[in-house]
Amino acid sequence: MLSVGVIAWIGAVFLAAGFVKGVVGMGLPTVAMGLLAVTMPPAQAAALLLIPSLVTNLWQLFTGPSFGGLCKRLWTMMAGVVLGTVAGAGLLTGTHSGVASAGLGAALVLYAILGLLKLGFTTPARHEALVSPLVGVATGLVTGATGVFVIPAVPYLQSLRLGREDLIQALGLSFTVSTAALALGLFKAGAFASPTMQLAGSVLALAPALAGMFAGQARRQAMSVETFRTVFFAGLLMLGGYLVLEAALWSSAS
Repeated sequence: MLSVGVIAWIGAVFLAAGFVKGVVGMGLPTVAMGLLAVTMPPAQAAALLLIPSLVTNLWQLFTGPSFGGLCKRLWTMMAGVVLGTVAGAGLLTGTHSGVASAGLGAALVLYAILGLLKLGFTTPARHEALVSPLVGVATGLVTGATGVFVIPAVPYLQSLRLGREDLIQALGLSFTVSTAALALGLFKAGAFASPTMQLAGSVLALAPALAGMFAGQARRQAMSVETFRTVFFAGLLMLGGYLVLEAALWSSAS
């Protein structure tokens, strides 16, 4: 049974994570997993993430203009995401919680550095058939081990030089598939010890996530996104470093 303080913390985390997603179009699982993993096992945090992530990503997916075309173009990447996530989900169970925390921290640090340095690359169309499934599997393994969907999917999708609305929709597609695959992987790995309670907690987390997302969308119209992105990535860098250090200290003490 969760205490009132823990419930309040979960609500605050998803409110903040939803706000980030509303402003920059992504980041809900990154922020939520990073903050929740400080106070609970990564598998429990990932279970809470499932419903808010799925609903917000479906909304993002179906409001874009190119659903059919993107599915046709990216289906091999999505298949790789599913395979990699299911294969790697065992790392989020309690036995490997220290490894999962370190992996999450490393993913956050890498993502933050890429964002702060504004590093990017272009993937030629002739290479997509080979690169897409490899990126999908790599993204799935990171998702299965950490609950974070962004590495390397987001840099890769940005490298395709899609139009703005197509990119937002492609991110929604990738995140939706990752969320569904993570749920399947966690179930397969036996991470749902109390599925009813975990599902209820995930449903309750949906309200603050949606509230934060809509507030973030409104705020986006009145602030510099570049300024917010700098603060966002700097915060992720510090949080990721903390999680890696914490996992290293835990490993040396055990």
